[in-house]
Amino acid sequence: MNRLAQNKITPSRFKQKLWSLPIWGWVGGGVFLVLWLVLVILFFAGSLYQGTHVNHYIEGLTLFSNPGQEHRQDDIMYDRDVPVGGAHHAVWLNCGIYDEPVQEENIVHSLEHGAIWLAYQPELPAGQVELLRDLVRQEHQYFGKPFLILAPKPNLDVPVIVTAWQMQLKLDNTSDKRLVQFLRRYRNGLFAPEPKADCTGGVGRPID
Repeated sequence: MNRLAQNKITPSRFKQKLWSLPIWGWVGGGVFLVLWLVLVILFFAGSLYQGTHVNHYIEGLTLFSNPGQEHRQDDIMYDRDVPVGGAHHAVWLNCGIYDEPVQEENIVHSLEHGAIWLAYQPELPAGQVELLRDLVRQEHQYFGKPFLILAPKPNLDVPVIVTAWQMQLKLDNTSDKRLVQFLRRYRNGLFAPEPKADCTGGVGRPID
């Protein structure tokens, strides 16, 4: 018999060689396969996660880096007229409708819980203010729990500023469709450290 015939691998000989592999060979192959599957799953899951968040963003939306969430008792000087997070008081502001400016240090704590803050210029026409109030009532009824804070805020550079933790959108009028989009997409806060936490049982007496 020539050398070629001797070295020929038949199906039966292949099976014998396969089963004669050391046990560590089987274990190593299994581990490699599992790791490969995990990497594939993580790759596609990461792509889906990133795509979901990119598609969630609204035109004109400004995102901010994490400002921290320290509890303090003193008056806090925020770095913008309508803060998007940061240090705050230990008690949150109750969600609802207010007809007077409210304590920002308590509002920021509410943002930490996933609340959304609608700040508007005090000189906004009464009709537009009522539209905002109706919207807040509608959203609270729709979702079955309060998650919005509506209050006037002096010295705003635009009529309405809507804010969630690390996110903010400035609007020139109350009829802008992006307002409702913001409320629906970012309730409970996309980046809120404590989403779905209470927005009642804190401080403040909303009129509605």
